Amino acid sequence: MTSMPNTNDGSTNPPALRLCMNLIALNDLPEWSAGPHGGLDEQLAAIAGAGFHGVQFAEGGDAKRCAARGLLMTGSGRVNTPDEADTVAAQLADLGHACATLHVGWGMEDDATVDALVDAVLTASDRRDIPLYIETHRATITQDIWRTVKLTERFPDVRFNADFSHWYTGLEMKYGGFENKLAFMQPVIDRVAYMHGRIGNPGCIQVDIGDGDGDGQPHVEHFRVMWTACFEAFVKRAAPGDYICFTPELLSPRIWYAREFPDAGGVPREEGDRWTQSLLYNRIAGECFEAAHQHS
Repeated sequence: MTSMPNTNDGSTNPPALRLCMNLIALNDLPEWSAGPHGGLDEQLAAIAGAGFHGVQFAEGGDAKRCAARGLLMTGSGRVNTPDEADTVAAQLADLGHACATLHVGWGMEDDATVDALVDAVLTASDRRDIPLYIETHRATITQDIWRTVKLTERFPDVRFNADFSHWYTGLEMKYGGFENKLAFMQPVIDRVAYMHGRIGNPGCIQVDIGDGDGDGQPHVEHFRVMWTACFEAFVKRAAPGDYICFTPELLSPRIWYAREFPDAGGVPREEGDRWTQSLLYNRIAGECFEAAHQHS
């Protein structure tokens, strides 16, 4: 059995939270958004200026520009077949990414095929010396809680990118008892090493939560609970120098994530500013991380 390394900066610092911005969250920002509207240089300047520690590229990467801004660079990719895993890992490592998240498979695989995919990802992670985190996502091998928990039993060393909006909405986690499902998914929570920040409700995968703390919205409280649980598990297992990335990934209505509603003139308008929501998510994640330290 291969092992997957945790992200570590090589220091003796206490386990840390690193706030990253997924660059695809800046796609198609409305002109009225407070976020950056220019090219990569403007985006990186705004991200660094807003207090982020790093960025995530959906594809490619620019280690030189990120380093110039003091930003950690992380990547992402897709592995459809076992033989693709090493190629993807090599490309991500060559670009200089500190770690990467992966969509793996299409969700229609039997257990033997799933096992071959996961084993290939673990092996590639070790061989290329880059942490690769399998994302909890629709239309992948981790599209449901039960299957993913069973996966941890066969591969205890697997590590995940928690994109729990896919489960919260897609599996309607409130239905049948949120607490029951949270307890069942603890083996996944114990292996979360990266997190995508998106909050959904039982019917919509991405919703604006206002300009406060989301108080009074049950789904927001549920995400606080899940994020805190992931941070608690990380703090308990982490060694000095380890860090976990929290990365807002609020996506465009062009790919059916952000909701749009007609304005007074009947023109579709996003319900909120994905940039300012991302900054709010960072504040909530920081509060959850602090709570996790207090509980540990």
